[in-house]
Amino acid sequence: MARATDRSDWGDRPNRADRAAVRPGAPRAAARAGSRGTSRLAPLPVPHSIGVDIGGTKVAAGVVDGEGRIVERRLAATPSHSPLAVEDTIESVVADLRSRHQVETVGIGAAGWVDTDQSVVRFSPHLAWRQEPLKARLEQRIDLPLIVDNDANAAAWAEYRFGAGAGASVMVCITLGTGIGGGLVLNGQLFRGSYGMAGEWGHMITVPGGHLCECGNHGCWEQYASGNALVRDARALVATGSPVVQGLVEAVGGPDQITGPAITEAAVAGEPLARELLADIGHSLGIGIANLAAALDPELVVVGGGVSAAGELLLAPTRETFERTLTGRGFRPQARIELARFRNDAGLIGAADLARHSLIEPPRVIGGFWPRRRRARRERTRREPGTLRQVAGQVAAKRSRSSG
Repeated sequence: MARATDRSDWGDRPNRADRAAVRPGAPRAAARAGSRGTSRLAPLPVPHSIGVDIGGTKVAAGVVDGEGRIVERRLAATPSHSPLAVEDTIESVVADLRSRHQVETVGIGAAGWVDTDQSVVRFSPHLAWRQEPLKARLEQRIDLPLIVDNDANAAAWAEYRFGAGAGASVMVCITLGTGIGGGLVLNGQLFRGSYGMAGEWGHMITVPGGHLCECGNHGCWEQYASGNALVRDARALVATGSPVVQGLVEAVGGPDQITGPAITEAAVAGEPLARELLADIGHSLGIGIANLAAALDPELVVVGGGVSAAGELLLAPTRETFERTLTGRGFRPQARIELARFRNDAGLIGAADLARHSLIEPPRVIGGFWPRRRRARRERTRREPGTLRQVAGQVAAKRSRSSG
């Protein structure tokens, strides 16, 4: 797949159908663009696509153009205990957006583990999906080309294509919301693993025997560095009756109003306990990122999701802990840790773009990757002097000369 700024997949290089659309016998120049003598065909318009991001608490949908811009968006609550109700919600928001926009594809970013065919949600810790054939069921309701992908994969793709990760050789994306999701882009290719389930950073066990996670294990990373962890810790302090929580309770409007966004807003406004709670989340986040850096050695770590709205109140303690915990610190280059450009919108933007890309390269995971950079590899094989084919030819020529 091309870089984020590369429009070659949708730009001036027409496909067979586009070439066939030129009338037989029409002057060839009629299909040209630009001034006299220009040999390039006119760029084709990039079709709009609908992206739907299904999180643990909300469904976000939007019409996205070819530059990653959201033309219109819709929000709805996620009916987390009923797969059928989730499908009803998706169908409703897609139909509403289609009533006002011409779109050609629909991409679904699902908060769960999606198989390599990108059709079945194998499991979701926060929703009622268990071996859910989501793509097949939605295709019965929506008459457009449609793909299903993991929501964090979609977010990673959006940040690589259009956002903070543009041009990074190895980019780790971390989404902080109800839990922790993640994605990995290697040299322009989204890595999915052998079974389509790579990037589930949130379920690395960082505290053995720790808090029980919705996945069934104890001590998962997301139990210490997510929106749920932020709220759980705040409510636990309120339950103690400690006077230190009074300022936070007043800032959010009462003990029943303690939510992740409310705590973040209080922290931004300067409430001391809210800032301390976010720093604790940042500390746990930094430890996990150091573990990922030891395994993957990324150039860039992009942090997005709802909790990232805290900005530097979250990232400053994250970077501090990361630098203090990183293996080989002081003797190795360190990954940059940056805020995602699209924050909560990354999932729907990426899902829309992946759906659009599926018209060019139908989803098929090979070697753990999709999308892949097939065209770039072919071009390198033709032009680089060090390819195996050319080296083999050079060796054969030398042997022929020496034997002669």
